[in-house]
Amino acid sequence: MAASADHTRRTFMAASAGLVGTGLLAGAEEPPLAPPDKQPPDLKLPELAEKTVGFAIVGLGQLALEEIMPAFAQCKLARPTALVSGHPDKAKRVAAAYGIDPKHIYDYESYDRLRDDPAVGAIYIVLPNSMHAEYTVRGLKAGKHVLCEKPMAPTSTDCKAMIAAAKDAKRKLMIAYRLHYEPFNRAAMKLCADNAIGAVRTILATNCQVTKAPNIRLSKALGGGPVGDVGIYCLNAARYITREEPTEVTAFADEPKDDPRFREVPRSVAFELRFPSGALAHCDCGFDAAESRWFRVNGSTGFIELDNAFGYRGQKLAVARSSGREEIKVQPVNHFAAEMDHFAECVLQNKEPVTPGEEGLADVLAIEAIHESAANGRAVKVKR
Repeated sequence: MAASADHTRRTFMAASAGLVGTGLLAGAEEPPLAPPDKQPPDLKLPELAEKTVGFAIVGLGQLALEEIMPAFAQCKLARPTALVSGHPDKAKRVAAAYGIDPKHIYDYESYDRLRDDPAVGAIYIVLPNSMHAEYTVRGLKAGKHVLCEKPMAPTSTDCKAMIAAAKDAKRKLMIAYRLHYEPFNRAAMKLCADNAIGAVRTILATNCQVTKAPNIRLSKALGGGPVGDVGIYCLNAARYITREEPTEVTAFADEPKDDPRFREVPRSVAFELRFPSGALAHCDCGFDAAESRWFRVNGSTGFIELDNAFGYRGQKLAVARSSGREEIKVQPVNHFAAEMDHFAECVLQNKEPVTPGEEGLADVLAIEAIHESAANGRAVKVKR
């Protein structure tokens, strides 16, 4: 009895000290308090790509500085190695921030010297629309692969010249349709391809913002205007949702006489696209309306809604069917990092881009028809 009572007392005291269940009462070896020197077997280390592609960023405006340059931190295959700018002080500051050797800074006069820069494998054109064709062709002739912002160029003639230059140079040409590499829009594409909402009947798409002067978007000479800048998102979405090319367009433009911002480009444009399947797309875009960037696809058995569809982040995707409404959970990514890594992969593995020059040409042909319809007040066939 005495031994039992003593054991009970020791157990009680050990429990108070937090030792019960640790094995220390039985003389077990004390566990280490510090972690072992060896790394835990489940610790994930970053993977290093065997090869990467150096990019020259051409044009250091708002898009390049606020979105594209920071996105390189999330790239696996793409890295910034050169800058092209007409502002040397700005270029030097950006180069210092991103660890780019100053000897890889160029201006527009020395642009063609990229030919002799082995650190540059690809060029990203982030210039006003009116400059896309010239600097794309020159970049291709310099032996570099080219990623060009959208719209591809102001005219379909320019687009065809860019495509021809890429073929002559045997280099890749990709148009920067970032949403083709973004998981929410890709999920919407797949839902429609899988007939998750039946046959596509109508598409509603809007992309509006308030644009204040001065801004290159308001300059006709620089290739500005709402259709090429923001309306192209609606147009391209209608094409990738239906997986068809529009045959006919009808468009209306609002060109106010009392707002000097819009003395060269329309304030708003609304347009309708007709597709071979019978699907119709109703799109609107503008530079003087509250920010709104979304689309809805109405199908024969349900509908899809993508909120903030065309923004840089913050997408929300939902699908509604007879079983109810469901929000589709997708892991977001940095759009520009995904886009640049795709192009780098195409360069490294000799693959064709998802959005080649022909994708940009298809949009520009439709945009030309939209402008013609808005000017003439009638339906216009889309040329192919």
